[in-house]
Amino acid sequence: MRTDNSRKFDHWIRNDFKQLNTELELAYQEAGCRDTIVGVGEKTKQTLLDEGNLHIRALLHEGNTDEGFDNGFDLLGNVGFFMAACRRHDLTEPSRERRSPLTDASALAMQLGASLGVIPRFASAHLETHNRALNGNYKSFTNLPDEHLFLEYNTRGVFAFIRASEALLHSLPLGISHPVTHDLLLAAQADLKQVIANNRALFDTLDVDRFFYAVRPYYKPHRVGLHEYRGANAGDFAGINVIDLLLGLCRADDPYYSQLLVDKFLFMRPDDQLILRDCMRRRSLLDAFLMALDDPEATRAAWFQRNAKAFLDVCALHGETAIQHHELLIARFIEHPAHRDGLDQQSDLTASGPRLDVMLRGLKKLCDLRSAANVDGLSTRFADLQRLREAVDHA
Repeated sequence: MRTDNSRKFDHWIRNDFKQLNTELELAYQEAGCRDTIVGVGEKTKQTLLDEGNLHIRALLHEGNTDEGFDNGFDLLGNVGFFMAACRRHDLTEPSRERRSPLTDASALAMQLGASLGVIPRFASAHLETHNRALNGNYKSFTNLPDEHLFLEYNTRGVFAFIRASEALLHSLPLGISHPVTHDLLLAAQADLKQVIANNRALFDTLDVDRFFYAVRPYYKPHRVGLHEYRGANAGDFAGINVIDLLLGLCRADDPYYSQLLVDKFLFMRPDDQLILRDCMRRRSLLDAFLMALDDPEATRAAWFQRNAKAFLDVCALHGETAIQHHELLIARFIEHPAHRDGLDQQSDLTASGPRLDVMLRGLKKLCDLRSAANVDGLSTRFADLQRLREAVDHA
């Protein structure tokens, strides 16, 4: 059961907090603000700061606020929403501070984060997979339709990736020759096709400027205590990396990819962390199929031809989702407006922290790994997939 102070804070986040942010976004829009919001809505900003701090001080004074993981994680999200909104409205800004001026919020966030084993700020799970709706209304920063559109399509995409990852996980104990493994590979294909359709719908529907200037700023890095934490990322869940690893397109012993995993572990819920750690020690499906190539009789068998073809189709679809994300969504909603408005070199443009050009290079590398592109200087599974395709095509 939640405490009374925790319930009051949650009610504020779902109502007044959301309304204050909406009023500020509309004020920025009316004033013609793009990247600079100083001097606009100052009274409303102060109200948001004062009301949020009042709730947080009551929680700190109360003491032990963790009534079980779900409640503690939910409360951490609420504190994180408040801190992220303060960052969005320039009430806090890491480059001009050595520590967060949100002293009480930092103390509560660090207490919760340390006890839960996660970062002490809101994570994507707070807005997606673990965002409880009450009477049809889930938590968000604003009441603006563009934010709701973004969150709902992101949540659909995340769950489609999770379903695909679960299908692949279920195939491990069955082995690559099992007839039901074929069914599971087809299920993964269907879910990845859902991701592709979902991404296309988001690309066609979401307004570029309203996303760039009224949704993206809530995901900026900010300080909690002394430390600056990157913003939440839609990829901060285990499912997409489980697919990478089980398909064999990315490998846990690749220094680049393992660093990516290390950097995101604490942005995931603990149960996701356990799933991903377990997958890091598993033999991939691709490696299992390549081992079967040593037996010419096996490669001619009906099971091999059927299951290897289904596996290759899953790999192709996963690669397509990566290319689509990089070449459509990232380009349309971040790269193009940043370049158009001269913000390419802005230090706090991206949720991940680095400058835009650095982030884009990293995303391109990850895209090439997931799509098994034939790229000089990058160790992808291009040649291994070619070998498997030849065994299927020439049987």
